[in-house]
Amino acid sequence: METNADIMLLQEIQGEHSKHGLTHDAWPEGLHSEFLAKDVWPHHAYGKNAIYEVGHHGNAILSKYPLVSWENINVSPFSWASRSLLHGEIQLPWSDEILHIICIHLGLTGIERRKQFGLLCDRIQAHVPDSAPLIVAGDFNDWTGQAEKRLAQRLDLKEAYRTLHNRYARTWPSWMPMLKMDRIYYRGMEPTLCGRPPHSAWNQLSDHAPLIAAFDLP
Repeated sequence: METNADIMLLQEIQGEHSKHGLTHDAWPEGLHSEFLAKDVWPHHAYGKNAIYEVGHHGNAILSKYPLVSWENINVSPFSWASRSLLHGEIQLPWSDEILHIICIHLGLTGIERRKQFGLLCDRIQAHVPDSAPLIVAGDFNDWTGQAEKRLAQRLDLKEAYRTLHNRYARTWPSWMPMLKMDRIYYRGMEPTLCGRPPHSAWNQLSDHAPLIAAFDLP
């Protein structure tokens, strides 16, 4: 909330957990994305991508602007859902254009990610017009730097932090960021800011440091 961001993209958001409420007095009822969105982001979507005996977690998009549609696409190579792309379409109030947002959390192994990059590219080519503004962001788990080759070559996407600082942001672990795990890719707009907020409280919220970006749309 302190960021006052217009749009938030979150990974590993708890959708349901039947045991946490028994040990935490303030454990919220319902989706954590709804709990976080209350009074700030009236439009939100949640897509579960990890399902287990006591509940599930997944990706979420929180927005101050209307989410006209959204779809959660399973991209796990396994028989159970463990990774997904959450694709939302946001109506910007000052424009007739639709802003496409894809929130992702990719796999830990290279084999997983190569397949997931292909599915991501296929999704964008099939469902996002070339002229539409697009943001693809989240936890890429891409410490080997393979995303750039695929997303730049096939989709002409650029990464916001790299555009402004000539390198990727180090985001993991949050208490001493070393690995370049999280990215904000874009097309059809220009970044004016991209950084890692200096905030010690983030260490208690996630093992990843957050990235924040601002864009100018034509």
